[in-house]
Amino acid sequence: MQIRCTQVDHRNQQIIGFCIDSTCPNQRPYCHFCLPQHGQHLDKLTYFELFNEWIQKRIINAQNLQKNVQECKLSLDPLLNYLIPYLNFNIQQCQEIGISQVDYMIRGLCQLEGCEEILFKQLKQSIEQINQIIDQILKNLKNQTNQKEKYNQQFQSFDLKQSILEQPQNQSIFKANSKQFTFELMNQNSIKVDNFCYAFAFNKDQSIVLAGCRNDIKVFENRQGKLNQVQLLNKHTDDVNVLNFMKKTNNFVSGSSDKSIIIWQVIANNQWNCQQILNGHSNWIFCLLLNNTDDLIISGSGDNTIKFWMKENQWICQQTITDHIHSVYSLSLNEQQNKLISCSRDSQILIIEQSNLDKQWSVTQKINVDQYGLRLCFINDNLFTFQPRCKDQMNIYEIDTDKKQYYKIKEIAVKSDSIGCHFLFPQQYIKSKCLLVNKNGKNVNLMRIKKNGDFIISQSIQFDSNEIYGQLSDDGEYLITWDLGSKEIQIRKCKEQ
Repeated sequence: MQIRCTQVDHRNQQIIGFCIDSTCPNQRPYCHFCLPQHGQHLDKLTYFELFNEWIQKRIINAQNLQKNVQECKLSLDPLLNYLIPYLNFNIQQCQEIGISQVDYMIRGLCQLEGCEEILFKQLKQSIEQINQIIDQILKNLKNQTNQKEKYNQQFQSFDLKQSILEQPQNQSIFKANSKQFTFELMNQNSIKVDNFCYAFAFNKDQSIVLAGCRNDIKVFENRQGKLNQVQLLNKHTDDVNVLNFMKKTNNFVSGSSDKSIIIWQVIANNQWNCQQILNGHSNWIFCLLLNNTDDLIISGSGDNTIKFWMKENQWICQQTITDHIHSVYSLSLNEQQNKLISCSRDSQILIIEQSNLDKQWSVTQKINVDQYGLRLCFINDNLFTFQPRCKDQMNIYEIDTDKKQYYKIKEIAVKSDSIGCHFLFPQQYIKSKCLLVNKNGKNVNLMRIKKNGDFIISQSIQFDSNEIYGQLSDDGEYLITWDLGSKEIQIRKCKEQ
């Protein structure tokens, strides 16, 4: 690939590198004739071949900053765990625990009160500084984006628009994506469970695994794929069909054939209790979603409806979509969290969008399909997948940006090996690994999405039954399943080659 310098009198010389000095006023892509302009900072010149590496380093540094913020939050968790037992403290308890213990407790809380003002002040200052810096960076990037036509013409063969301006993480993601992988069964960690286990969920750091085993929710500690049960929750009166952890806390939600949704609140280290029961559906709960800010729950049911539950002081149903005429089997939110797709036994896919004005959701497109499906999933804002029941093809839909409608653009061959397929076990896409899990018939198909848009099946795990239920961890490291053939909770770990 050759890119030519456009500066006057530089004789159309080939670009040999890029200047990455933040204060440099000169043209950043340089040829041999440009070098005198960069003489004061030669150490800030990087060769063409190292440019992607420099971009990836910026991404990694931003990710490390985000990780540090998350670690700050985690450091506060022990303090919260210490304080939670005092949440419902009443004066009658003073007599039970004794004056000296109460005195010790008050001294500790007084010390905390003295530190709170200092801590909050420092955090507020830090957050304000970070916001100012990021706002300035985004403002500069926006100004640069206004010049993108100029850059696109100059670097057409380099395809700067796609690889940097639109998707800054693609290079690092697709670099990891080039590796082959398999999910290997950790036989020694399998757990025999005779009852059906319809639902699973991992928390955000994969340290906790939930399993819905008939009416019960089993809570496990996960230590590198070894599960140790620490609690049994039995508030539901019928099968638990779906489980989802919240994004910002270790609270989680469950949906059941008893028609209810339960919000479970963490009360201590690896202990939960029922915080609120949501009643509103008149049939089984088949699917549940949480948004990224943990203030919206979306549920789909055998009563043909989709409900939107908003968190105020309590969770309240704010809206109901009634356009489906049969059971709602699967839901998926896009990356921007403003589009929802659903599929149903009525052989329709609904596109549901949120208004910017009143924040209400409305159906903007209905797609009729030849065969109803049990699962679908957004890959990004413009692309989603849909699996027709027991078909040997998975359908890919893409938006027509002019018409603002989604259309099927191709079919991907997938394995089924069954004339039947049970609902539950949702499709799931792990963006960091470009990895899609798609249960179909007796098979769990694990696919990688390549840079050119191809869907490649990396592994198909075949079971003895089409009754398979499972979940991937959010980092794509673990796959947990229960199937009728083995009657085992099985853990598989991703091994890249």
